Amino acid sequence: MAKIKSEFRCSECGWTTYKWVGQCGECQGWDTLTESTSAPKEVKAARISNNQIARPITQIPEDAQGHRPTGVSEFDRVLGGGLVAGATILLSGEPGVGKSTLLLEVAARLAKTGSKVLYVSAEESAGQVRLRAQRTNALVDTLYLASETDLSAVLGQFAAVQPDLVIVDSVQTVSSAEIDGAAGMPAQVREVASNLIRLAKANSVPLMLVGHVTKDGSIAGPRVLEHLVDVVCHFEGDRQTSLRFIRTLKNRFGPTDEVGCFEMTSEGISEVPDPSQLFVSGSQNLVSGSCITVTVEGRRSLIAEIQALVVKTNSPQPRRVTNGVDSSRVAMLLAVLERRAGISLMDKDVYVSTVGGMKITEPAADLAIAIALASAVTDKPVPHGTAAFGEISLSGEIRGVTNGKQRANEASRLGHKTIIDSSSSQLKAAIRLAIG
Repeated sequence: MAKIKSEFRCSECGWTTYKWVGQCGECQGWDTLTESTSAPKEVKAARISNNQIARPITQIPEDAQGHRPTGVSEFDRVLGGGLVAGATILLSGEPGVGKSTLLLEVAARLAKTGSKVLYVSAEESAGQVRLRAQRTNALVDTLYLASETDLSAVLGQFAAVQPDLVIVDSVQTVSSAEIDGAAGMPAQVREVASNLIRLAKANSVPLMLVGHVTKDGSIAGPRVLEHLVDVVCHFEGDRQTSLRFIRTLKNRFGPTDEVGCFEMTSEGISEVPDPSQLFVSGSQNLVSGSCITVTVEGRRSLIAEIQALVVKTNSPQPRRVTNGVDSSRVAMLLAVLERRAGISLMDKDVYVSTVGGMKITEPAADLAIAIALASAVTDKPVPHGTAAFGEISLSGEIRGVTNGKQRANEASRLGHKTIIDSSSSQLKAAIRLAIG
């Protein structure tokens, strides 16, 4: 049943409101408002031609275009194989992490194949982008550059160039004259994104949007922005290291658990197809307090090195310092080592860190951390060619982890012959196997 809508209209000046008031807001007359009710208009069904009638899904032809590689293999890995015609990709990340540098590299690689790429910079001038392109060897004749902050001007550039790929950096700095408010306001972001996405899908042209993030790391603007786009990627990295990771948070055309690895250099951004060597020290000398583990980022297995240092202290509150691993997880492992393995650490300062600035959050690194701590306490180094992974319970039991076979294969590929995992069911046995 349609809901009846009440309307109050002034008999003197025609002023209209949807709630009763004693005085007219226009002519200031008293008791001049009269109520009228009206039912909302019913929406009539539109006429649909025969070729637009819904069909069984089995009769709809497949998209023959599929994914088109960009030339940046690590980026293609994350996207599921490359760009899809008409797809919209939103790339977010902290300021200065390298979003613009990455997309400029993607634009140059694709332009070198003969495709026309339109790069719209709403944050930098065309001259500034050109300087960065010269430094990163991204000067290509089919890469078109424009510096625009007005939506209508961006649409005009698209009509003039007719590109095969459009990059807008960034969506929060472009505004529409049809909407009130400054650039970056939720209404502006929604309007700009909707028009650009509609244009991309109507012309079957891939669209890449750069998105700002807030203090808590979420994408700035309305949440509907993430619903409108097809792919949401997050570019992250540590300011103390040159390593960068790109992860997929949403992907309508591929997996959401892939990770791409890059390295920022003086000449731009470069791919790291095998990042495992970045997270190990490479020292040939046996040193106590070090153990190799295998962590999984998305679908990719990475070799990481855990280092531990244990120093005797006279302080009533020994220090527990961690870097790259969860501090609460290390505290739990210290308690398990003392209770289940007979290794006392109550009167010692403990330092645990990863090599290369890698951050490990999964519990599969528990066993490697425990072995590194035991090695540091006993001053017995773990032999070369040994890798350990497994989750440790409070009872001292070693539990299996996901992708165990994949981890073991990666360790073997890099020359680690001794694999310590959940096959050593108890922590004491695993430590004995690692350091004797």
